[in-house]
Amino acid sequence: MADTVLYDVTDGLATVTLNRPDAMNALDIGTKIALRDVLGEAGADPAVRAVLLTATGRAFCVGQDLKEHVELLARAESVMSTVKEHYNPIVTAITGMRKPVVAGVNGVAAGAGAGFAFAADYRVVADTASFNTSFAGVALTADSGVSWTLPRLVGHSRASDLLLFPRNVPAQEAYELGIANKVVPAAELAAEAAAVARRLAEGPTAAYAALKESLAYGADHSLAQALAKEDELQARAGASEDHRIAVDAFLKKQKPRFVGR
Repeated sequence: MADTVLYDVTDGLATVTLNRPDAMNALDIGTKIALRDVLGEAGADPAVRAVLLTATGRAFCVGQDLKEHVELLARAESVMSTVKEHYNPIVTAITGMRKPVVAGVNGVAAGAGAGFAFAADYRVVADTASFNTSFAGVALTADSGVSWTLPRLVGHSRASDLLLFPRNVPAQEAYELGIANKVVPAAELAAEAAAVARRLAEGPTAAYAALKESLAYGADHSLAQALAKEDELQARAGASEDHRIAVDAFLKKQKPRFVGR
């Protein structure tokens, strides 16, 4: 694995850290491949119960490495194949993972970096961080799932505004728009994001997987279809070991210790 993406699994929590601080965690080819592969590994690992995606330095991720991009353009190489080869699998891994993904946004998240944060299930954001769609500013359209995730976070009208007129959206405004779930002082970001992710890792992860599935399904299906999906998923959850553990703990007035099954 490239050293531009760090990976650690401790007590059921997988921490994935973008590690190109000198480049503001811009996405060169090596970093994109490493991130794609490590997210796939986390998703497939039964020992991983939740994932924290974060970064080192003063930026979360500024998106495509434009220096590398320009060099590839100068050599007349195909550059937009990265959407299919890298960005799409990364976003699919985050949104389709049957375990919760927390983004710990330590600094600016722009372009595909914003897309990766939007794809997460929960965003803990430093008060000094910001978001910027960026795409139209370099004459490109949305990628990294932003056309799907951003309208679901802020609504169609605001998503159109943020995409047509890209600008830095500071953390507090991101919270008010519904992009950030929680804003904390920058010095507390690492600890707070880890605490949120660890709480999820200790929770009923099979139920979380069902919740992710139902939210994604309900976003583009009718009420009748969503109700049928809820029935299907609730029957599965009701038969789970975690549900029995939770009910037993409730009756005994104890804290449940979930096993993810």
